[in-house]
Order: sequence, then C-alpha cells, then structure tokens
Amino acid sequence: MIFTVAIVGRPNVGKSTLFNRLAGKRLALVDDQPGLTRDRREAETELGTSAVRIIDTAGLEHGDAGLTARMREQTIAAIRQADLVVFLIDAREGVVAGDEIFAALVRASGKPVILVANKCEGRAAEPGMYDAYSLGLGEPVPISAEHGLGVGDLCDVIEEAASAKAGGAEIGEGKTEDGEAIVHPLRIAVVGRPNVGKSTLVNAILGEERMITGPEAGITRDAIAVELSWLGRELRLFDTAGLRRKMRVEGSAEELAVGDALKAIKFAEVVVLLLDAERPFEKQDLQIADLVVEEGRGLVIAANKWDLVDGPQAKLAELKEMCQRLLPQVRGVGFVPVSALTGKGLDQLMRAVLAADSLWNKRLPTHALNQWLREAVDMHSPPAVAGRRIKLRYVTQSNARPPTFVLFCSRPKALPESYSRYLVNSLRESFDMPGVPIRLHLRKGENPYAKSE
Repeated sequence: MIFTVAIVGRPNVGKSTLFNRLAGKRLALVDDQPGLTRDRREAETELGTSAVRIIDTAGLEHGDAGLTARMREQTIAAIRQADLVVFLIDAREGVVAGDEIFAALVRASGKPVILVANKCEGRAAEPGMYDAYSLGLGEPVPISAEHGLGVGDLCDVIEEAASAKAGGAEIGEGKTEDGEAIVHPLRIAVVGRPNVGKSTLVNAILGEERMITGPEAGITRDAIAVELSWLGRELRLFDTAGLRRKMRVEGSAEELAVGDALKAIKFAEVVVLLLDAERPFEKQDLQIADLVVEEGRGLVIAANKWDLVDGPQAKLAELKEMCQRLLPQVRGVGFVPVSALTGKGLDQLMRAVLAADSLWNKRLPTHALNQWLREAVDMHSPPAVAGRRIKLRYVTQSNARPPTFVLFCSRPKALPESYSRYLVNSLRESFDMPGVPIRLHLRKGENPYAKSE
C-alpha cells in the first residue's frame, strides 16, 4: 500500500502551503484567513524513490459541536489513515495552548510523528523553535513552506520513513503476515583491537563458522553483516576489522578496513566492545569506547578468553571496578565475561545487548523530568558565576537513541561543566539508565508552562 502522510496542526500555521509544496503543484487553497481548509485533500506524489499520498487537513480547533466538530472528525480520520503524521506549528508565534492540546491528541494516536516548525525564515522564529521542544514530540524540523527553505530536509525524513515501511518496518515497527507487530532487526557491531576474538565470537553466536578466524591479527577487513534471531528478536550482527591506533595503521587496505569498521559503529544501534581478558582496558580499548559514546551508540563491554582466566570471581570484580573508574561517562555499562571458543557467557551477553537497546530507546515523561530537576537543584544548587545565580527553569526530552534532553536556563554558557556532569549522573541514577550515553543540551529560555503575569 502507498505510504500516507497527514499534515495536521491548528489553523493558519501553513499546512496547505506545505501540502502544495510537497505535492509540487498548487492544489490546496492558501490564504492568510484561518480555517480556509475544511475537508481533507489528498494528492499522490513521489519523494525520491517512494510513492507518497499526502493529506491536507482542516486546522484543529477545540470544539465539540457544529462545523468545528465535523472538521475535527475529518482530521482525526486522516490521522487514523496515515502511516506518518506531520505536526505543524508556527515558529513565529511559538507554542500556544492549542498546540499543546492537539499535540496530546497526536501522541495518543500512537502514530509516528514528525514535528515541523514552519515560518522559520529570519531570526524572529528562534524562540519558537526552542519552545517546540516542550511538546515532547522530538526535535523540530525548521522549514519555511512559503519560501521552500528546509523542505528538502523534511522530504528526506519522510522518504526515509516510507522506505522503512516498504522494507517491512515502520519506524521501528511493522507487521508480520499474521498481523503481529515486529521490530526492525537490531543492528549490533562487534568492535575491538585486532586479535581479541571478534570473528570467533560472531561465529559462536551464529553457531556456525561464518567468519574466517585464525591466530593472525587483521584477518577481517570488511564489516560483514549477518542476520539471526535471538529469543524472538531479529538481529543484524556486524563483524568488523580490528581497530589499531592511527599511527600504527599500515597500508591502504587497513585504512579501508578501519574506515569500514568506523562506519559500522555509526550505523549500529548497540556496539559490543570486545576486550582481551588477559590484557584488558588498554589505551586503544578506552579510545574505542570514547568513540562509541561520542557517536551516541548503546554500549556493552565483553571480556573474551575468559576460559584462560585464573580466579575468575576475583578477576571479574577487578575488571568491573576498572570499568567504572576508567569509563565514568557510561557509569554502570554492561560488563560480561565470555569465551568465544567455548560459548560460555553468550546468553548473558545477548541479554545485556537487548537491555542496552531498551535503555537507548528510553523516553521519560516531562512531568517526571521536571520533578527530578527540582529535587536535583534542591540537593545541589548550581553555583553563582560572577556573583549571579543561574536559574534552571525547565527540562524536556527531545529525543531518544540516545536519550537526549534539553535544559532551559537563564545563562547556559555560564553553567560549569562539572554541574552538567552532576545533572547527567543524577539523571542516570534517578531514572535507572546505567551505561547509556546521555546528551544534555542547554538552552536559554523561560519555562514554557509557567503562567505569564
């Protein structure tokens, strides 16, 4: 079936203008007068290689009777019909009560949503862009439907969603032939220094000799992807080349292999960093872990060749302590001892991978976040800088994968890095998110829910 996109929002935010822009022709009436569109209007077009049906809807207005109610029913029907909802706001006006009411309606539909901030030409729209985070619909896509600015980026996002749908997945979810929900294959990259046993581990997980292995370092060059099912979850596993320090990389073949491994990390959702249990946490291991965290991927650390370890209990306690001390930016990260040769610890490793993916996708309710913020500030107030207090006003989660938060405060540039780390660690502990990379962005602004005096 053709991929269907519904454009919704309150009156006069530019839905019909965007509809015409996406359709490539002037089909919907456009005027400064609000409420001009009443019925649903549909058009079929192509975005890239994907066929898309676009639905223009009436402006959502709060009302339970008469024409307003019937227009609202048409819009709700369009949302039900859609595979993807484009929720439009006017960035020049910012978030108003109507946006908040109908954002809740869109969230309740359970449909994938793209938040779009229209009329973003010029600097007057910047405050409204930041306000848009408060709707809890993710990071807004800035556009100007009238001038065509940013519409190409929006088309790319829609095309990506349509391609995922055509490939049997629907932004992380699809349907089997029996109508049961499935999730897309979880992308897992196995990385580490040369000769730590990455290919042997992948073979052990697959239960077959899929990858060439041997005592020589650097056998693997291409990042090889293989698919499997584990405990009912579809997985795509990437075996990668060993990563050495840049100065030790020799020849174009190894350069290409390293480049392929780095692409696998960027493409993955969870990365398994494999260590040699007899030589753990060398400098290169820590640099690879830093790279994974910088890319925002979920991380699990596995210590291979555990069958060669003497005194495994004492060794495990020692390595876990080293992990917490050397990698404080992912405090509580999953650490699993394994033996790729004997298959020991593979079940625990895969459970840790699935747990890391769940945390990586975690979303937190806004009210709980702001309750946490008040308690964190009460426990440890931000320091005064140059004799002036820094007010922390409001926090919301703008995205998952990894969990990303936007904190609105009076002087974001003055907030010390040490206090930001305190907030991140407090977030991690309060909401039980061990080991997952957490992004905290500071923005200048008022609490969007504060009552104006």
